[in-house]
Amino acid sequence: MFETLTAAPPDKILSLSVLYKNDARPTKMDLGVGVYKDSQGATVIMRAVRDAEKRLYESQTTKTYIGMAGDEGFNKAMLKLVFGEKADLSRMFACQTAGGSGALRTIADLLAKARPDATVWLSDPTWVNHVPILKAAGFKTATYPYFDPVSGTVKADAMLEGLKQAKANDIILLHGCCHNPTGANLTIEQWGRVVDLLVERDLFPFVDLAYQGFGDGLEEDAAAVRLLASRVPEMAVATSCSKNFSVYRDRVGAVILMGKNAESVKIAGSQALATTRVLYSMPPDHAAAAVRLILEDDTLRADWKSELEAMRLRMLNLRKGFAEALRRQSNSSRFDFIADHRGMFSRLGLTEAQVDRLRDEFGIYMVGDSRFNVAGLREDRLDDLAKAVVSVL
Repeated sequence: MFETLTAAPPDKILSLSVLYKNDARPTKMDLGVGVYKDSQGATVIMRAVRDAEKRLYESQTTKTYIGMAGDEGFNKAMLKLVFGEKADLSRMFACQTAGGSGALRTIADLLAKARPDATVWLSDPTWVNHVPILKAAGFKTATYPYFDPVSGTVKADAMLEGLKQAKANDIILLHGCCHNPTGANLTIEQWGRVVDLLVERDLFPFVDLAYQGFGDGLEEDAAAVRLLASRVPEMAVATSCSKNFSVYRDRVGAVILMGKNAESVKIAGSQALATTRVLYSMPPDHAAAAVRLILEDDTLRADWKSELEAMRLRMLNLRKGFAEALRRQSNSSRFDFIADHRGMFSRLGLTEAQVDRLRDEFGIYMVGDSRFNVAGLREDRLDDLAKAVVSVL
């Protein structure tokens, strides 16, 4: 049986971790895999998460199944986190999933049932796993212009022109905030123009919201998806708790659907659950229950928001510090855009050969397209890193 198979290519991002671990140089830097790290390079468990887990340990009496939709309290809390405490949820459906990737695949399979002939349009560039997930669901994909590597900004006008090529009922995948891999984001005014086009041309928005709270703040990072919800008749959102609750390995995410009315979204939700039934049946409960406790308890929620805000501000300071170090080392403003970006990632605009040199000569690990993890930067190594980057230009 297995002799008919050929080996799958290694994951480019995760394979960097193996190379990094095997590198004996004490000055090496890991800027590859997208996890938040503190100033000591550790990815710690957040205080509120640890406290919530202690409460679960003391109060849980069973590990029996809880149903395909997962923790219903978690689902309601996620709807409010994304759309606001006073949002009208009558046209909404949410179900817990195995991480943000599980949410993306569940939505992709659901939309493939609804519109198998649709094309899914993605930003150029986009997260490396978007295309494989969509193709696994059977979709054709196309790209719309998004990032200008010279200026480090969004090509908003070109994006709109590109989206005009989409046909009615095509699906537009949008990064809700903190664009991965570029860190360049639409302004709210530009989002308004995108929404106008989606409504005018009957295009379906599919939002990947993986970094709420990592950009400009919890409320600010939800502004685009809330604008969409106020204007479009239908939408889907894949959201993740991996980053903003730092529960990466526990796999906590959610599918959110908005329909034209309560009945249509109820039907769509039933199909979403039928999809999860054949993917993994029921999502893991532990960390989702912890997230629910945090969002429902005023004390835990306040502590979580405080720690999350400290993480966000640290990344902004690292962006500013790295941009300043690059300005000093290069005697140019070429990299100033880094300070203006938001979220965990930005691109340096290096070639793959230059990225290879950084790894081979300096032990600096980043993805081949020169995407680097801002949270992987060290405050005391910014000039060292900037000097290495400038040396390979």
